[in-house]
Amino acid sequence: MEKNTVWAIGLSTVVLVGFFAAQTILFPPKPQEQQAQTEQTTEVVENQATGESEKQDSSIEENLSIVSEVSDSENLTEEKFTITTNKVAVTFTNRGGDIISYELIEKDDRGALKNRDVDTGKGVELIENLSEKNRAFGLSLGGATRPIIDDIFTAKKLDDYTIGFFKKFTSKNADGTESEFTLVKKYTFKPNDYTFKLEVTIDGDENFKGLDVGGAAYTLRTAPQVGPKFNPKMDRYEYRELVSFNGEKAKKTRLGSKQTKNYERDWVWTAMAGKYFEFIVYPENKTSMSSTVVYNSEIEVGDATNAQVKMTRKPTDKKETNDTYYIYAGPRNESELKNYVSEDKNEWGLSGVHFNESLQTSGFLYWLEVVLKFLLENINKLVHNWGVSIIIVTIILKCALFPITKKSLEGTQKMQKFQPKMQELQAKYKGDPQKLQMETAKMYKEIGYNPMSGCLPMIFQFVILFAMYNLFNNYFEFRGASFISGWIDDLSQGDRIGPVFEHGLPILGWNQIRILPVIYVISQLLFGKITGNGGTATGTNAAQMKMMMYGMPIFFFFLFYNAPAGLLLYWTVSNIFQLGQQIVINKMMKNKKDEPKLKLVQNKKRK
Repeated sequence: MEKNTVWAIGLSTVVLVGFFAAQTILFPPKPQEQQAQTEQTTEVVENQATGESEKQDSSIEENLSIVSEVSDSENLTEEKFTITTNKVAVTFTNRGGDIISYELIEKDDRGALKNRDVDTGKGVELIENLSEKNRAFGLSLGGATRPIIDDIFTAKKLDDYTIGFFKKFTSKNADGTESEFTLVKKYTFKPNDYTFKLEVTIDGDENFKGLDVGGAAYTLRTAPQVGPKFNPKMDRYEYRELVSFNGEKAKKTRLGSKQTKNYERDWVWTAMAGKYFEFIVYPENKTSMSSTVVYNSEIEVGDATNAQVKMTRKPTDKKETNDTYYIYAGPRNESELKNYVSEDKNEWGLSGVHFNESLQTSGFLYWLEVVLKFLLENINKLVHNWGVSIIIVTIILKCALFPITKKSLEGTQKMQKFQPKMQELQAKYKGDPQKLQMETAKMYKEIGYNPMSGCLPMIFQFVILFAMYNLFNNYFEFRGASFISGWIDDLSQGDRIGPVFEHGLPILGWNQIRILPVIYVISQLLFGKITGNGGTATGTNAAQMKMMMYGMPIFFFFLFYNAPAGLLLYWTVSNIFQLGQQIVINKMMKNKKDEPKLKLVQNKKRK
C-alpha cells in the first residue's frame, strides 16, 4: 500500500479507539430528572394494633377466602412462600406481598431446561437488582414517586396456584375523621401458562371516603430489572427497553442510566423487555388506570441498569375497588407470545391482546425475517445445529444471488479496461460537469455497461444483512445454541476463547478474546485482494480504493467485535463463499477473454 493509505488506516483506527474512550468520558449518562414532591391529600398510616382480633368485611372474605380474622400486625414476622408450576417457580415475601424470585423452570422433552442461565446453569431468574426500595410487583400508596409498601402483610396460600396477602390501614380524611381500609393482593397462576393474574382490592369501612394520595390511589411497579444479569459496559448488544401497545402498534423506548420518562398516550398494555425475556402488564379494566405510565431507570445494585414500569390507578371515592392485571413474565419469543391472540391458545382465555407486538422486528423488512426463519428452522430440523443451519442458509442465499453478483463483477472488470479513457474524459471536461456526465453516459452505452449493476448486489446484501442483524440479535432460539463446543457455545453472544477479563480491556472495554472477528477481517481483506478493486486506478483514486479495501474491514472489526456469533458466522461464511465465486468468475472471464486467441491458434494449426 502507498504511504498515504497506511497513514489513513492508522489514523482511522486511532480515531475509532478514541471514540470509545471519549464516549464514556465526555458523554456520561444523564442524571435522573428531578421530580416534584406531590402533596398528600390523604395521610395513610399503619393500623395501630389493638391486641384483639378484628373481623374482616364479608366482601374481603368472599374475594380472598383467606381467614375470618385479621392478625395483630406486631406479632407477624417476615415469611417466604413458593408457588411452582410447570413453567415457573415463584417466591413471595409477606413484606408488601411482593415477589422476590421468578425462576423459569420449564423443561423440554429430554428433561433439559428450556431457559437455562448460561452462567449459573440454573433456570433464568427474571427478577434482578432487588432492594428494600424495589421488589417485584410492589405497591405504592399514591403516585410513582412514593416508596413501595414495606409493611408485613397477613398471608395465606389458598391452593397450589393461588396465594393472597392483606393488611388493614387507617387513613385520615380531609374533614379530619379517620377511617379504615383493607388492602388485598391476590396472585393466581395456571400450571402451563407464563401469564399470572394479580388482583388488587381496596375495601374501606363505612367512614371511608376513597383513596387519594397526591392525585393517585396507588401505583403498581413491575420489577427492578428483567433478568438475567448483564453488564451494559461489556455487552453493548444487550439492552432493556420499555414497550407500550395502543391497540394498533407498539412504542418502544430505551432509557439511559438514571433517566425517567412519562408515557402519556393511550395504551392497552405496557411492558419492560430485554432481548430474550420480558414482563407485560395488561389491566383488565384499563379505564381505572391513569393514562400515564412512568418508565424509570436507576442504578442501585451492581453495574446493570434498573428499570421499573409504574402504572398509577386513578383516585376513587368508592368504598371498594377491585383491579385485575394479567401479567406475562417469560420468554420474549413468538412461539409463546402468539398464544395471546386467540383465546383457545392460552389457559386464561385472553383474546386479541397481541402480546406478540412486543417483539423486536426489522419493521418493513419483517417479511424477510419470516423467510429467513422459515429456512433456518426447517434446515435445523434436519441438521440439529443452528450454526450449521446458518452456514447452509448463507450458501443458499449466495447461490440465489450469484447471477446478479456475476453480472456485477463482469461489469466492474469491464470498466477497469476503460479506466484510462474515463480519466481522459475527466481531465478533458474538468470544468464542465454536465458535459462530463453526458460523455460518461455515452461511453457506458457504447461498452454496454450499466452503473447500477454494481450497486444491486450490494443493496441486496445490505438488506439481507440488516434483516439478519435484527434476527440474530433477537432470535430466541439462538440463545444458548452451541455451534462448536468450547469456541462458539452461544450463537447469541460473541465467540469465546482464552481468559475472561473481569474489568475489561482498557479503553475498549472488551472482556473476551475472540477469534471469529479476526477470521472475518482476514476473509474481507482476501476478498478485496482477489477482486483487485482499484487495480487500474491511480493517484488519489487508488488511495481511496485502498482505503475502502483495507480500512473498512478494520473499522468493522472494532464495530462488530462483540456482535453475536451467529451474525459474524453468516458474514464470514458469506465472504469466504463469495471469494470462491469470485475465483470462478475470474477464471470464466479469463477463458472468455482467451477464447478468440485460442480459436486463432486452432485455425492456424488446421491450415
